Amino acid sequence: MVGAPQLPHVLVAEDNHLVCDAMRVLFEETGHRVSIAGRVADVVEIALHDPVDLLLLDLGLADGDGLDVLAALRSLNAMPRVSAALTGRSEPALEARCIAAGCTAVLLKPVPARELLRLAAQWLR
Repeated sequence: MVGAPQLPHVLVAEDNHLVCDAMRVLFEETGHRVSIAGRVADVVEIALHDPVDLLLLDLGLADGDGLDVLAALRSLNAMPRVSAALTGRSEPALEARCIAAGCTAVLLKPVPARELLRLAAQWLR
């Protein structure tokens, strides 16, 4: 017997609780499973036990650089299908660093909800 298809798993790596709550509502109401983590170690732990379809990765987490998450996940063979960096800084060097680390995109905060959902739908096809 084949089970029902599983909803896409979105992991929001963000240490701002208001942003986390907004992202959770946005993605749950549009048919996604959502996990939230504000620390590098917690993001890695979640991704190890529940494969991630879309990682929305704030670059400034409570315990370090968000890109450390991607390095850890790569070493554990647990990379998400898609990773998007979220940052408040528009800097070409930072964007290049994010892409080199494995991000599909670098999004400048605040990202409009409609745009974020459009991109997520495109990435999760």
